[in-house]
Amino acid sequence: MSFELVTDYAPAGDQQQAIEKLVNSLNVGNRHQTLMGVTGSGKTFTMANIIQKTNRPTLIMSHNKTLAAQLYSEFKNFFPNNAVEYFVSYFDYYQPEAYIPRSDTYIEKDSAVNDEIERLRLSTMGSLLTRKDTIVVASVSCIYGLGSPDDYVGSMLPIYVGQEISRDEFLKNLVELMFERSDTEFSRGRFRVRGDVVDIHPAYLERTAIRVEFFGDEIDRISEIAMPRGASTGTMENYTFFPAKQFVTNKTTLKKAMRAIRDEMTERIDEFETQGKLVEAQRLKMRTEYDLEMMEELGYCQGVENYSRHLTGREPGETPYTLLDFFPDDTLLLVDESHATLPQVRGMYEGDRSRKNTLVEHGFRLPSAMDNRPLKFAEFLERVEQNVYVSATPGPFELANSRQDVKNYIKIAGKDGIGIDPLTIRRMTIETSGNEEPVTDFDPEQRGRSLIVEQIIRPTGLLDPELVMRPLKGQIDDTIELCRQNVEKGERVLVTTLTKRTAEDLADYLKDTGLKARYLHSDIDAIERVEILRSLRAAEFDILIGINLLREGLDLPEVSLVCILDADKEGFLRNETSLIQTAGRAARHVNGKCYLFCDVVTDSIQRLIDITEYRRGKQMEHNEKHGITPKSVIRAVQESLQQYSNEERGGKSVETSIVGEDETIYNATAILMELEKEMLAAANNLDFEKAAHLRDQIKALKEKVGLGKAEN
Repeated sequence: MSFELVTDYAPAGDQQQAIEKLVNSLNVGNRHQTLMGVTGSGKTFTMANIIQKTNRPTLIMSHNKTLAAQLYSEFKNFFPNNAVEYFVSYFDYYQPEAYIPRSDTYIEKDSAVNDEIERLRLSTMGSLLTRKDTIVVASVSCIYGLGSPDDYVGSMLPIYVGQEISRDEFLKNLVELMFERSDTEFSRGRFRVRGDVVDIHPAYLERTAIRVEFFGDEIDRISEIAMPRGASTGTMENYTFFPAKQFVTNKTTLKKAMRAIRDEMTERIDEFETQGKLVEAQRLKMRTEYDLEMMEELGYCQGVENYSRHLTGREPGETPYTLLDFFPDDTLLLVDESHATLPQVRGMYEGDRSRKNTLVEHGFRLPSAMDNRPLKFAEFLERVEQNVYVSATPGPFELANSRQDVKNYIKIAGKDGIGIDPLTIRRMTIETSGNEEPVTDFDPEQRGRSLIVEQIIRPTGLLDPELVMRPLKGQIDDTIELCRQNVEKGERVLVTTLTKRTAEDLADYLKDTGLKARYLHSDIDAIERVEILRSLRAAEFDILIGINLLREGLDLPEVSLVCILDADKEGFLRNETSLIQTAGRAARHVNGKCYLFCDVVTDSIQRLIDITEYRRGKQMEHNEKHGITPKSVIRAVQESLQQYSNEERGGKSVETSIVGEDETIYNATAILMELEKEMLAAANNLDFEKAAHLRDQIKALKEKVGLGKAEN
């Protein structure tokens, strides 16, 4: 196994020292490492170098699909000769099963699976079981229940030229691997038979199928064919087929599981009847017996994952299998934007448990459904021995586990440092879900030493934005004047408010003064949000007003001014992390400034000031030493993929834009997911005109970016 980093760039700025420190820390066995890298310092490139130098299978976690897709694209370019895989939730649309007792409302599970993402998930599982040089970019879906790795390995079907096996027996084996026979529609997860020739399209391959030719009861030839033409592209001596589905259960295990399900049903019904809950008992009996009949006839049922404990033979309360169980013991975990990703991991278990507890209490599910769950936070930590947390604003967990270097950082940044003093760190514990006792995770003798590595120096020489304090009185008038000055210089402005109404009213007010401004918040659909951001970069307007949009992943090099209104209203939107991330949006422009309107310097504002001064000082010292002149980041703006322009439909003017740019916020794959989700929602609401409109957009975008033709 060897990870080969392919790039024309060499580490620059702070990257080299960060790489060396982190690699040394990992090599001596330290468990927790934190890369505190500022915006624009090249954290992804540092991560790639760490992977190459440690030469270990790696899991990279991100807190949303869009950022994960961007990381996947970047790492595929960095490691073209290795297996780089993408593992996120394969639902374009997902409505979980739920029950609302107050209104006696049952909501049935509804979902739409994205076939392409399902293929990538299957490819991930196959690579992990067959290759050591594997990098997996995943969202937090990797902590959700998955089939047993042992069952998956046991279900693999290896074949070779000269093997004695009849065609019918081979077809039977394919069916057991959940492949479907279809002689008319040949697509992923299916096979077709033409005499002694069997074509199989593995679910984890995109445009490649496998042809197996028989001579009597012997395999005569195995070849690879290109789809959809079916032309042979080469022969091979052997091949291994993986299951066509992520959950695989053989007939013996299925029958055993069905007996266990029936026994649990009988026991639970007796319990309900003893308590006088006859409605719940009858409901549970009808639903479970129907599921058992479906499993007996088809091998699966709707919501079969709720019986996963019986299907995998686990004990009540036992930790479920997840993607982490497919990784070898020496796996390295890189957590991108850890301040947002780790809280997601921590909160998944309780949210899932709360919903299912209601279903179980009212007879919609057996108690064993509770064991189909994501990992608890403590269970997640147990499964990976060495972690690198990557963020410009690490959270309490990362800092507490890197306490030795936090103390040094506190001395540099000021009395309160970044919000955690040594006494607080000693008292902190890892919170675990359920009834377990809190786990202290700060004993270096038990867990290994830890460290924080700063990556502050940007190769471009750009400094953190200059901070300017202004009073609250007259903040709107001051903001207008600042915007006017910036617009005259041809630069863009971002303004953050505390409410949607304020953002909308301020945008209207700025327009009345002759400035070109727009607002952006969660009520605006995903496609329009992308178009607004593209329009800002293209100078179609100059001022963008929002609430919590100016955070991770927003890359707008033309923005030189950020105005934070009501900056002293301490809370989620004005805490330390939010202020640092928001101010950083102006860090890609040489004239970057951040104005904070406040009457009181809160603890969060003070920490922002301390950290900014510290980072600016280090960057200026580096620039003077190496004769670097800071220059703004310059990046081309791609044109909008305009599908409809002032076209009349049903007497209405329809104008919709979508953007395809190879950046985080313009990722074509993410846009397609959002479009398909909105199309399904429109169809469910019987708004078929809008659904058809969105369908046409999906088709055009897929053809534009080379993803093939969209299905109607």
